[in-house]
Amino acid sequence: MKQYLHASIIKIGNSRGIRIPKPVIEQCGFQTEVEIEVHRHHLIIRSTNHPRAGWSTSFARMSDSGDDRLLDQVAEPGPDWDTEEWEW
Repeated sequence: MKQYLHASIIKIGNSRGIRIPKPVIEQCGFQTEVEIEVHRHHLIIRSTNHPRAGWSTSFARMSDSGDDRLLDQVAEPGPDWDTEEWEW
């Protein structure tokens, strides 16, 4: 569900700005900088923090070096109780 907030445009020197409520800043993960985009008369403000940036490149390197196998396939076989039939 979308939640709409109203904000006033205020004068900041020769520019104009809006105050973004602290809960919105925290929810969006804004730090000290944001990305701003205008798209079809809409202002889009995004966090510059991209926690998963570069993951696809790292995964491709892992695959190329053969380091992308599951851990249970890499490690030595586990204890016998893992493969034997259990009795209850």
